[in-house]
Amino acid sequence: MKVILATKLEGLGCEADLVTVKAGYGRNYLIPQGLAFEATPSNRRFINMLKKKRAEREAAELANFREVAEKLLGEVVRITLEAGKGGKVFGAVTNQMISDALAAKGIDVNRHALELEKPIKQAGTYEITAKLHPEVSAAVKVIVTVSGAVQEEPATESAPVSETSSAE
Repeated sequence: MKVILATKLEGLGCEADLVTVKAGYGRNYLIPQGLAFEATPSNRRFINMLKKKRAEREAAELANFREVAEKLLGEVVRITLEAGKGGKVFGAVTNQMISDALAAKGIDVNRHALELEKPIKQAGTYEITAKLHPEVSAAVKVIVTVSGAVQEEPATESAPVSETSSAE
């Protein structure tokens, strides 16, 4: 069954796309929910209107992502990790922690947009890329510090030094 999408559907398409779906999915879900129209000759005339609506939405999204990228320029996120004996870090810095730190500064970035190869487990300065849109990306500087590091004292097996006074 061919349908014309009325809204953007993940994994299926965007507004004004002519897609082929199973008849039951189209008739029982997409059309009753208002997510699609049956691709009849009369409904195909609405494609231009839907394409215009789609172009406006995409332009607004792109402008929004560019605005967020401008906010991210020069932004520094500081995250402190706790450490135990020997400086071993408890946990790691993840995409969610960076996203939460940015949200606290008033910058809303989806955690899935942050490209972090693996969680950060050491102190240092890291450059994380935020892929906001296929056309827009920005860099975020993340400074990780470790607190609570208690160094173990090396065990020495030497005899205690005794002081002897000699009175001459």
